[in-house]
Amino acid sequence: MKQVVQSFKTGKMEVKEVPLPQLQSKYVLVENATSLISAGTERGTVKVAKASLIEKARQRPDLVKQVLQNMRKEGLKATFEKVKTKLDSPKALGYSTAGIVKSSLDSNNKFKPGDRVTCAGQDLASHAEVVAIPQNLVAKIPDNVSFDEAAFTTVGAIALQGVRQTEPRLGENICVIGLGLIGQIACQLLRASGANIFGIDLSDRLVDLANDHSCEIAQNRKDSNLLENCNQFTNGHGFDKVVITAATTSNDPVELAAEIARKKASVIMVGAVGMNIPRDPHFYRKELDLKMSCSYGPGRYDPSYEELGQDYPIAYVRWTEQRNMEGFLNAISKKQVDLKPLITHEYTIDKAIDAYEMVVDPKGDFNLGVLLQYPERNGKFDNSVAVNDDRKANSTIPVISFIGAGSFAQSYLIPNIKEGGSLHAVATGRGINAEHVANKFGFKKFESDPAAIVKDTSCNTIFVATRHNTHAAYVNNALKENKNIFVEKPLALSLEDLEEVKKVYSNSNALLMVGFNRRFSQAAQKVNELFKTYSGPKAFNFRINAGALPANHWAINEEIGGGRIIGEVCHFIDLMQYFADSTIKTVYAQSIPGTSEAQTNTDNVIITITFKNGSIGNITYLANGDKSLQKEHLEIFGGGNTAIINDFNSVTIHSNEKSQRITTSGKGQKEEVIAFLTSIKSGSTSPIPFESIYETTLATFKIIDSIATGLPQNL
Repeated sequence: MKQVVQSFKTGKMEVKEVPLPQLQSKYVLVENATSLISAGTERGTVKVAKASLIEKARQRPDLVKQVLQNMRKEGLKATFEKVKTKLDSPKALGYSTAGIVKSSLDSNNKFKPGDRVTCAGQDLASHAEVVAIPQNLVAKIPDNVSFDEAAFTTVGAIALQGVRQTEPRLGENICVIGLGLIGQIACQLLRASGANIFGIDLSDRLVDLANDHSCEIAQNRKDSNLLENCNQFTNGHGFDKVVITAATTSNDPVELAAEIARKKASVIMVGAVGMNIPRDPHFYRKELDLKMSCSYGPGRYDPSYEELGQDYPIAYVRWTEQRNMEGFLNAISKKQVDLKPLITHEYTIDKAIDAYEMVVDPKGDFNLGVLLQYPERNGKFDNSVAVNDDRKANSTIPVISFIGAGSFAQSYLIPNIKEGGSLHAVATGRGINAEHVANKFGFKKFESDPAAIVKDTSCNTIFVATRHNTHAAYVNNALKENKNIFVEKPLALSLEDLEEVKKVYSNSNALLMVGFNRRFSQAAQKVNELFKTYSGPKAFNFRINAGALPANHWAINEEIGGGRIIGEVCHFIDLMQYFADSTIKTVYAQSIPGTSEAQTNTDNVIITITFKNGSIGNITYLANGDKSLQKEHLEIFGGGNTAIINDFNSVTIHSNEKSQRITTSGKGQKEEVIAFLTSIKSGSTSPIPFESIYETTLATFKIIDSIATGLPQNL
């Protein structure tokens, strides 16, 4: 299928042929008929990508801060690789489309093939022939609403949420500052509610358009009579509400809103503008209310709503993102909103680059609502695209395909394969990522269907680097096809899934490896050298300063990531097993109770593990510490020797009443990949025995049980 893609690194835009997006549970697959380029919003997005690296940093100081924090935590080299991967990654453009349902896995059985629908969401409702959209970001189109009109729905939902925050009343005087696409629609919606609307903008063309279709009166911000006309419009009282839909770094819209508002009025922020709120004279003396409007409405930025399809009860949250989309479509259907005057240009998907060039650099050509049209393909799309077809895989080495290829896989897994294996195919949920990774690293082809990767007889080895809830199923499917499989941790999120993997593995001849990389690190190998002549029990004290994660982070969502014990503590259980060289006997865990939704009972936990050979270990895993403290501090005692691993950057050895500090690097990702591929080529067993992998995973479940019961758990 065709999709508009931009390189965030260079700013270059292309219409590329990529695989269809992957349809997953609670998603809807839609063949687009029309999509909207919102000139104001997307002009800014495209310009940021086209800017130099320094200018990008100036415009996104939040990302610069993240980079600096990551540098302190992981070092310069690892951070550089992450940043390079992010910059190299292609960006999908667009966020508002309309089309026809091809297939649906929505949990409510609401959408059927052939339904006319509109779709929302950045990186989801993209300028592409086919899109996969979460069920709560899809709405059915009324029969008397065209695809062209429905393509405005996302922008319309943003305007409608701003109107809801305004709470307009019949006869109120309301000013809208900023008469772009969202502003024009907001004016029409406010008029439909019975309010009197005054519009302000810097563009004469937008002012004229608003005067003709959206407002009682609209005027240029630079007009010397503006304040006097505002005064006349409100009979000298000032506006009851002022809605800011402008997009500018200037503080002028906020200052103007305060000046023209009446006492006790409300100022509603819809657009992204400067917000240096001047206390005096207006906000303070008039006791003005300042309200924020969040995008399409309740549900925005909530993964449970947007990704997992969990709706909010209508009795408690009347207007969600989806219900705002439906409300806006209803307003179009009832002719309360007229979108046709807002459509200034139409292009086919093949001419999308011309459309964007016109939007970014109009050269006097006025543009507002720019539509992309998609000629019918009668459902004929390829799920895979071949590249590098002249390259033949060497049958004597692992022929490798990837399912999932995010920043971790691109930074730590794929580059480390090199001569150890032949790259065959890659599948990701979004076709543009698969195409980018295939060309970047030299895969023979790229897919959007993981099942095709598993069934492909041309490969004998699969790497899985997807979100945690998919791991067990991919492992089982690969093992059933007798394909060697490397899966990032964790192996499974439930005991039932773990037992199923064990059953399938016992009937397969393939190798299974889980990404417990720390045992392969230089630091771990130095520790093993120290204790190689000592076979007695050891004592371990592992302190992990993990840091807090946002409450909506996918890794701590039990359904997707499984939480931090299953998803991250497993690393340290495996490493402890490796050092102890023994199986686990019992686990016992206690936690500090979570004090908020952002902090769970598994964020701060102390775990004691006993081994059958008498070794004992303590894992103190904390999210309530300071970021300036090193993340991983591991102590190993035994036979009169002590070793301390400091963030895997160094090992301090205390032996024979002397101490020695050895510099090390890496957490073993490269070494584990090489070890796995070497095992395949040599026909030997997996670098980590399945029994150890099984036991580590089982131990994480038992730790959770111990926290819940307050009792030790036997394995």
